[in-house]
Amino acid sequence: MIKWPDGLPFPLREGYGFKTVEPMARTSLQSGRARYRRNFSNVPVALEVSWLFTAEQARLFKGWYRDVLKDGVKWFECDLRTEEGIVPCNLHFEGIYDGGYLVGRDHWRFNATVVMRERSIIDPGWAEILPEYILLADIFDIAMNREWPRHGDGS
Repeated sequence: MIKWPDGLPFPLREGYGFKTVEPMARTSLQSGRARYRRNFSNVPVALEVSWLFTAEQARLFKGWYRDVLKDGVKWFECDLRTEEGIVPCNLHFEGIYDGGYLVGRDHWRFNATVVMRERSIIDPGWAEILPEYILLADIFDIAMNREWPRHGDGS
């Protein structure tokens, strides 16, 4: 899998947001009601991103897009911030990037829409079985790693 180039920054926070493709299908009934069903369990997610690059980073980005991604045809892996934390995601550019736009003296802004192959979401069953674990995971982590005695250390 092609990797996001080292030395290029994370996307900016401004405008950073996910738009999930609808996984549900709706059928209108003659009675005026509707029937809903799950169409897909795994759907792509569009993400609006912007980067602020130095001139050197902008040159690298444009060359990488053209030569390595074959003008955006290839998928690539990039670490992104999601609700799960910073996780590696498989991404694809949805069309060519927009920019660069000169910002300040020598920085360049690029905008793009990328598509994540899969939603970043907890494993099936956790929300149903242990919702408290999800909400209180940080406390559980502290209890297990700091407060819980180690096996065999005499505690």
